[in-house]
Amino acid sequence: MILISDILNLQLSSDRAAPAFGRPRSASLCGTSKRSAPPQVAFFMNIKKLEQKSANHAFIGTWHIYEMDMWDEDYFNMEVQAYITVKSNNCGDFQFGLVSGGLDGYVEKVGEKERFSFTWEGCDEMDEASGSGWLELLSADEIEGMFDFIEGDRSTFTARKAD
Repeated sequence: MILISDILNLQLSSDRAAPAFGRPRSASLCGTSKRSAPPQVAFFMNIKKLEQKSANHAFIGTWHIYEMDMWDEDYFNMEVQAYITVKSNNCGDFQFGLVSGGLDGYVEKVGEKERFSFTWEGCDEMDEASGSGWLELLSADEIEGMFDFIEGDRSTFTARKAD
């Protein structure tokens, strides 16, 4: 008899240091990791890899952040021009100040507006950080959004489409 606890504790011999369940720390967002479920788990649970479809919406592109509610321009542009990028696979990346990371999101309807909602994972200085956020169009070349840190800060921002 196979127990679920046995299945969840299976590990590939080459992944002894990796967690038995969930995404290992070394894996990146949006399916770019080469790691998959151990063959025994994939067979038993009938796991199939889903291909991520390409999206086409107004949030795709790189947006330069020019205003943030919690931090001034000296901070959020200290290393690079602060930005958030959304790609056609609804993943992307961002950096403001010493905070950077990857994001994974989707477009949803909130009232009469479309919103790109996302979760993110990255670093705040050298510490691991994660959270959620959203983007809404103000015009074809301007968005407002919010970054929310789990158990931490929350800041709205405004950004313009990069050239």
